[in-house]
Amino acid sequence: MKLGSLKSGRDGKLVVVSHDLAWCADASHIAPTLQAALDDWDTIAPQLETLATDLAHDVIPKERFHEREAASPLPRAYQWADGSAYVNHVVLVRQARGAEVPESFWEDPLMYQGGSDSFIGPRDPILLPDETWGCDLEAEIVVVTGDVKQGASRDEALAAIRLIGLVNDVSLRNLIPAELGKGFGFVQSKPASAFSPVFVTPDELPNWKEGKLHGTLNADLNGQPFGRADAGVDMTFDFGTLVAHLAKTRDLVAGSIIGSGTVSNRDADGGPGKPIAEGGLGYSCIAEVRMVEQIQDGEMKTPFLKAGDSVRIWMEDEHGHATFGTIEQDVVKP
Repeated sequence: MKLGSLKSGRDGKLVVVSHDLAWCADASHIAPTLQAALDDWDTIAPQLETLATDLAHDVIPKERFHEREAASPLPRAYQWADGSAYVNHVVLVRQARGAEVPESFWEDPLMYQGGSDSFIGPRDPILLPDETWGCDLEAEIVVVTGDVKQGASRDEALAAIRLIGLVNDVSLRNLIPAELGKGFGFVQSKPASAFSPVFVTPDELPNWKEGKLHGTLNADLNGQPFGRADAGVDMTFDFGTLVAHLAKTRDLVAGSIIGSGTVSNRDADGGPGKPIAEGGLGYSCIAEVRMVEQIQDGEMKTPFLKAGDSVRIWMEDEHGHATFGTIEQDVVKP
């Protein structure tokens, strides 16, 4: 089933959304918010499934589902942790500055704790007060878990995944070096993220296999194809591994969101990915383009986002329909 939240208060109003994303049904009589549903998933999920079936058979009241009216499915969450499952992305970043990739990077996931107190809606603008901050898009896959016990195995972590979606994990690239230089991680360089209009249960995704979501993750920049990466290829760490990594030393609570990191593919010849215009699969963030430019040409040419730019991120099912809806954002100077 597909679940979303309409804008209402701080935590939105839970709705069940039709498979084609055209219609939705109010689910607030079952659970007022998505977080409430996740807190009591074993009891609530079957009731939501029944509501989804009734919606599909057109036997209950329904209304049009407008993605512009959707909040983030979880407008705020108890936890948002982002990994770096596509080590190819890390390799390019380090190669561009002449640094080797430690062998441990291929065996132990990178992950940071993000801010989860406020997420913006899928059609809300990216507010950018200062273009010198180096604003970048990051197209990623995310999962939402139920409760996960400390020390959970990969299989136990996989079984705890309740929902899957997309995110534009915006980064302010020019603020990152100084923050990392302090040895204490991201804070100012990671503003609020935007998630897809709906999250989807794994059983509705035939391309969800062994903890990986296969298929093309589309990213357009200013109306032009920018990225067409395959999310299931070159993923070094599957989501079971990522969730288990996070749960190694602590319990995870229901509603925890874990990201894949920037989706990144190697070229067919094993080298850095190529732009779509050159027959490649493109990129899921601007930083990667710039790294490739640095490696191949000795200088970075592609600019970061500026006011007036637009970003679009989505995945399609076998019928060409957006599986999770579309993240569509304009960059705006406040």
